[in-house]
Parts: sequence; structure tokens; C-alpha cells
Amino acid sequence: RILKPGGAIYIISGYTNLYFILHALKATKLKEVNHIIWKYSFGVFTRKKFVSSHYHILYYEKPGGSRTFNVESRYGLKEEFETGRSINYWDREDVWKIPRQYKPRKIKNKNELPDDLLIKILQYSSNEGDRVCDFFLGGFSTARVAIGLNRKITGFEVSPLIFKQKIGEIEKIEPGQLLPQLRVPNINNPENQGKSWSRDDCEKLIARYDELTSEGQLKKEIMKTLQKEFKRGYWAIDKALKKGL
Repeated sequence: RILKPGGAIYIISGYTNLYFILHALKATKLKEVNHIIWKYSFGVFTRKKFVSSHYHILYYEKPGGSRTFNVESRYGLKEEFETGRSINYWDREDVWKIPRQYKPRKIKNKNELPDDLLIKILQYSSNEGDRVCDFFLGGFSTARVAIGLNRKITGFEVSPLIFKQKIGEIEKIEPGQLLPQLRVPNINNPENQGKSWSRDDCEKLIARYDELTSEGQLKKEIMKTLQKEFKRGYWAIDKALKKGL
């Protein structure tokens, strides 16, 4: 009820209760966006079955509003690994390999989520000044990260002892103090992005494509050349070629 239209909710669960949570979600008007797998290190050791080393992250939204999804909040769409693979695409795949947080000599809630996981969720699904709500504060990791990313926080904790202990720590956090530590994405959008193709441009594109193909170049190399020369993104080039060839 409190989630605004277009707002996102992330529910993290192990396999044991997953069926019941999914069943409960079906009874709501929330819409599934993604079912993410969080793969962590050091799973629960077992002798007579496979080791469990992942959690399910159910990403849902409330219909009726505009979804917040900051696609270049962490990596620009043009950023690539040395192999040529898109870093942005890799970061947005629905299997996340994020290690659990190790805090030697510190009190840790057994269900506390790692900062890297929370930062990723909040970067993609919220903006500075937005309100984040955590119904199970526990170790207050969500609250700590939300404030550090300059978000507002509302939360609930059933244990008065834990609440009293953690609220003092939270009050010492400066809003936005994590922002300078974040990686700055390299966002370099093509000059002609979003512009309509003229007939002349389409003819030049096809002619240039045929020329590069006749030289025996691979499609990957051809597409990079065309993106640079025509100052447009990969998918714009690809769509224009399919339409014109």
C-alpha cells in the first residue's frame, strides 16, 4: 500500500520460503520485473546434497507510474572489457556474483546484506533524495547505505536493543558520504543518437557496409567502424541496415 506507483520493491529470499513469497506476490497487483540470482561465496556445507550458495532477489514494481531504472548509473553503454564485451550488459545480467561481507571482530546480523549488493540495487532503482523503506532493518545495512547514497530512509526493527544500538551509528553518517567513492561511468553518447535517418544517410550506410564487407572484414569490426563514422549507436546502425538491405 505504501509503495508509490512506479516504485520498486526488492525481496530477497532463500529457496525454502520462495514458493510462499511468490504465491503471496501473485495475490497483489505488483508486477514482476526481474527474478535475480545472487551468487555468493562460502555456501552452507552439506554432506548428502548439493551446497546452497545463492539467494533469490525478486524485483517487482507497482504499476501506474514511471519506472526508475538508471541504466548508466554504474557503467556507460559504450564501456567494454578488453575482450570487447559490454561491461554495462554484464553488470545488468540477472545473475549477480557478489561476495558476502566479512567483518572481523564486529557484531554482524546473520541476514545482513553486503554493501555492494545494496549499492547496486539503489543505484539502478532510485535517485538521490528518494525515500527507501526497509521493513527488517536488522544490522541497519540498508539504512546505512541509503543515507550514504543521499537517499532518505524509513525502517522498522522488532528488537528494541538492536534499534537502540544501531540508531546511534546511523545518526553519525553524513548524507551522501558514499557518493565520492562510487565509480563514475563513462557516458559518451553518439552525436547523432536519436536523430532520424535521411534517405541519403541510409544509402551511404549501406554502400559503406557493402564496401567493408567486400574487404573481408568481420561484422564486429564493420559495426565499430560504422558507429564511429556515422556517429550512432550499435542498435541504430543494426536496425537501419536490416531495414535497408
